[in-house]
Amino acid sequence: MGNRLTQIVTRTGDDGTTGLGNNERVLKSSLRVQTMGDVDELNSNIGLLMCDVIEKQELDFLKKVQHELFNLGGEISIPGYELLKLSAVEELDVAIQKYNADLPKLEEFILPGGSRAAALAHVCRTIARRAERSIVALGAQEKINDAPRLYLNRLSDFLFILARIFNRQGNKKDIYWDSNRSRASEK
Repeated sequence: MGNRLTQIVTRTGDDGTTGLGNNERVLKSSLRVQTMGDVDELNSNIGLLMCDVIEKQELDFLKKVQHELFNLGGEISIPGYELLKLSAVEELDVAIQKYNADLPKLEEFILPGGSRAAALAHVCRTIARRAERSIVALGAQEKINDAPRLYLNRLSDFLFILARIFNRQGNKKDIYWDSNRSRASEK
């Protein structure tokens, strides 16, 4: 693994390249760097979500997610290396089952919104989907372990469920898409 940062301003990226964890230099526009950026953006937005008033149990789980996302980003930054374990995917599966168990069945598609925490969880969900697409695209070009792709897929599902949980905790209702509204505007 590459050296840990000891200073932030190095000027080594002034030429449009950046260093990977294995000390290889690549263009900042490379798909690998884009994928790392998408994962970093997701992690940052989860940090923003955690600033909202949420229960300690969810806060603790999201802290764990942030650490796993840092592992995922580290794995992407070091071609051929494994940091994110399949056990992290299994933990998300357990959380999905637990949190989804008490939610009412979906009646229709849900629009992002309700409480602020729910809306932020939806933003995180959409960033997780983008990061997943980046992982898939990178995996089409070079060998990527399964855990990062699986983790992001499960995480986006978990964040959707969490948005619904946050609405319930905030005494807000999920905002269901009104398909009749769409049909009325077509006439």
